[in-house]
Amino acid sequence: MADIRKRIGVLTSGGDCPGLNAVLSGLVRAAAGFGYETLGFHEGFEGLLGEGRFEVLTPESTQGIMQQGGTILGTTNKGHFVAKVRGGTSTRVPSSAIEQAIATRDRLGLQGLVVIGGDGSLTTAQQLWEAGIPIIGVPKTIDNDLDATSTTFGFDSATACVTEALDRLHTTARSHKRLLVVEVMGRHAGWIALHGGMAGGADIILIPEIAFDLDKVARTVRKRDAEGHPSTLLVVAEGAKPRDGKEQVQAKGSGEYKLGGIGELVAREIARRTHKETRTCVLGHLQRGGAPTAVDRILGTRFGVKAAELVKEGQFGQMVSYQNEEVGAVPILAAIHRLRTVPPLSPVVKAARAVGISFGD
Repeated sequence: MADIRKRIGVLTSGGDCPGLNAVLSGLVRAAAGFGYETLGFHEGFEGLLGEGRFEVLTPESTQGIMQQGGTILGTTNKGHFVAKVRGGTSTRVPSSAIEQAIATRDRLGLQGLVVIGGDGSLTTAQQLWEAGIPIIGVPKTIDNDLDATSTTFGFDSATACVTEALDRLHTTARSHKRLLVVEVMGRHAGWIALHGGMAGGADIILIPEIAFDLDKVARTVRKRDAEGHPSTLLVVAEGAKPRDGKEQVQAKGSGEYKLGGIGELVAREIARRTHKETRTCVLGHLQRGGAPTAVDRILGTRFGVKAAELVKEGQFGQMVSYQNEEVGAVPILAAIHRLRTVPPLSPVVKAARAVGISFGD
């Protein structure tokens, strides 16, 4: 490897997300313009262990990746660097892992490390920053639930996936006069369900921020039948819960617990109350896959460019942030553990109610 004066590293961590490659492309190109060589570490933080598993990223090698889904570097939400566990509580990354990461930084002469990830990954990044590694964070989550940025790349692509699915499901719901329940991602935030459901013409949207009453949901379905609308499309966020009920959890051995199952519960209970034929569709990882939308390609590129600028300016311990159409930065510590949820009285919720969408409350 050529002996050059300036070198930075980058990794993608946590769940995959449309737009990750756009960030990499923007970062590498901007960094090259500032005189930096970029090393891309494979499989998230795990690539920092041992001798380090990485590749040199150049403007030429990253040509054409912006429109690709996933991440060319690979990613993981498991391994030695997990800093968030069940229930979203934090834990300390083992000192042995941090020491290996520091040794890799020193051996490769990295003057900065860009970490692209969600709340859990940025929690790990903060611990590495506190240990002396110069870190820049880039927020990544389809859930759009990081409070320190008004939006994240991947969200628009996930919403587009939900919208397209609903467009397709309308026809089969009408053909069979069924209630179709569509379960979408989002964990504890209802952004995907709200925006995807509204764009896709859902009749009922159930989100974590507004506790719903199953009897009221059933009443809405019966009312639609009586008004000559025998099919109903219902979108439910995976973290939604009935009033006086609990989240539906699929147990997991390590890391944060996995949500899922609320769609089946809602379909079963509404069928019991209305005697209407119901079907459930869980979109799952379809929302994470595929090519990013134009919005996410542009936003990802802007995030990558800003990360390179922060490295050049020596503003470490910062996370790229998007506010009021401007890309800036906030301290990573001020960004983690601050969930951004849907305000029940938000303009989008009000608009949805105004066009007759029920939230089950």
